[in-house]
Amino acid sequence: MTKKQKKMLLRLAVSAVFLIGGICTEGTHPLEWILFAVSYLAAGYDIPLKAAKTIRGGQIFDENFLMTIATVGAIVVGAYEEAVAVMLFYQVGEFFNDYAVNKSRKSIANLMDITPEYANVIRDGQEQEVDPDEVEVGEAVVIKPGERVPLDGIVTKGSSSLDTSALTGESMPAEIGEGGMIVSGSINLSGLLEVQVTKKYDDSTVAKILELVENASSRKAKAENFITRFARVYTPAVVALAVILAVLPPLLLRQSWSVWIYRACSFLVVSCPCALVISVPLSFFGGLGAASREGILIKGSNYLEALGTLDTVVFDKTGTLTTGKFQVTGLETEKGSWQELLELAAYGESHSTHPIAVSVLEAYKNMESMEKDGNRRLTDPEPFIKALHERKKAPQESLSLDQSRIVSVEEIAGHGIHAVLRETASDGAAQENGDAAGTFDLYIGNEKLMHRQGVAFRTSEDAAGTVLYVAKDREYIGAVRISDTVREDVPAALSGLRGEGVRKLVMLTGDKEAVGQAVGKKLGLDRVYGGLLPADKVEKVEALLKEKGDGRTLAFVGDGINDAPVLSRADVGIAMGGIGSDAAVEAADVAIMTDEPSKIVDGIRIARKTVGIVRQNIVFAIGVKILVLILVALGAASMWMAVFGDVGVAVLAILNAIRALSYKKK
Repeated sequence: MTKKQKKMLLRLAVSAVFLIGGICTEGTHPLEWILFAVSYLAAGYDIPLKAAKTIRGGQIFDENFLMTIATVGAIVVGAYEEAVAVMLFYQVGEFFNDYAVNKSRKSIANLMDITPEYANVIRDGQEQEVDPDEVEVGEAVVIKPGERVPLDGIVTKGSSSLDTSALTGESMPAEIGEGGMIVSGSINLSGLLEVQVTKKYDDSTVAKILELVENASSRKAKAENFITRFARVYTPAVVALAVILAVLPPLLLRQSWSVWIYRACSFLVVSCPCALVISVPLSFFGGLGAASREGILIKGSNYLEALGTLDTVVFDKTGTLTTGKFQVTGLETEKGSWQELLELAAYGESHSTHPIAVSVLEAYKNMESMEKDGNRRLTDPEPFIKALHERKKAPQESLSLDQSRIVSVEEIAGHGIHAVLRETASDGAAQENGDAAGTFDLYIGNEKLMHRQGVAFRTSEDAAGTVLYVAKDREYIGAVRISDTVREDVPAALSGLRGEGVRKLVMLTGDKEAVGQAVGKKLGLDRVYGGLLPADKVEKVEALLKEKGDGRTLAFVGDGINDAPVLSRADVGIAMGGIGSDAAVEAADVAIMTDEPSKIVDGIRIARKTVGIVRQNIVFAIGVKILVLILVALGAASMWMAVFGDVGVAVLAILNAIRALSYKKK
């Protein structure tokens, strides 16, 4: 609890004590007046001062003005007890509001408390502690265990575990070593790291995230804009009605002025729109905080609101639905075992640094590792492929390829590779008389290479990815299929989107139509468009925007770099850039700080919960106020009922709004 809150709590306690004293001494006028006056001033001496200040600023009809007029009017007609009670309970409501707002801000502040206080920079061979914004690109900084990473960079020395929960929402520490990219805002948990800075502080991940969170409140949702417009019209209207209520009945019906002034004051008390003005922004504030805790950064409550009405979700393929990394996804053997096929392919690709070659070598490395563990010698390659994809990293031991077997390697442009290998005893070609083993020609490449060499081969039926055909001399051995693999949580994400009522799931890709269709069929997408340039993607999204339902929205999910035009064209642009990508924070309306499409489902659920709370508060507050206003005007409700219509409703709405801060995954 803050000092301000403690001071207010003391004021409320003093006011309550003197109010009870005034009630107990009712009838003894001087003492009663003194006790009520002290109680009133203790609770709300600052309210008339705030009202006067806002009037001088040109804003008349705010809650301070309404409370001042209402309580002064009640005092004028002799309703001292009600006047003091109104002020006391109004301040109780303000106390709850202040407490709730501080709790929300503290929750987000704790979450986003990622600002590094200093950086240990190495200059002239000495370690100096400086402000992070004083460090230049290219300088080296030292990060000790327990310290927050001050700047983005590349680890040049050391290894450690990093706590990235404030950035990603994930509690599992991330391992990092030499050559790894490190981002500001995470916490070094164990080892000593030396990092070469790659970005100045103002361009760093932590600075971008903080800027995003700070600016989020400036982009208001439709519900917030409605409340703002509603209050501007509503408050002057009820003041005018209160004046009419106080003046016309006594003049026209010759009834008691005190009775109608009392009713008018009660009318003003209940008319205060603070329940709406406070609880609606507070709800969205809480929703943004809940999303941030899950690693979903949303640039404004308008985008949070839009997430709750998604009708169509359009995905980029590479880097979004797929990992963007090649892996061996199939082994089709014609002669011999699949292990022999993979070994020959690895020999053929061993001198290449192409991503396809790297994927073949990694698969062979995993096979060798698993054989050493005693888990290999299967006739079916599918269990191996599954195990290969489940391994997060390839084993670190060196390849066991016998480089002495490679006589020569030639790359045939547009076709593949021709290598000459020495045969071994396992090839069945060693001379029985002990002569040296002979050699054979190895061909690994596309269909054109097989046709060129006159190899009778069987075309792979799988259209997805790249197929490497392998032949030994003129004899076809088999094929290695290499594809960009689907992200692990994509099936669950797509299922979750359907479960949340998303009607269309579409994929746009610059890859070949056949590849896109194969991936789309595997994932069960509604539509797939392949061979698209960035401008073509914008055109497709514009067509889909015309098809969406009324009051529904379309989201495009991309990598935040190549898809900037289409990200900005969609109702909601969602970047899957990860914690190290500037584009993930800058190019889109929503940034998923982990590369998990399933976070979109969490975002939708948080949005719908938040919007649901906002609607509950609007309906409840307006409904109760209208009812109490009518009862007050008819004389069927006292000022005590008016106090509930204002303060009680505000407190309940605020407590309901706090629920937006919490989110539990299903």
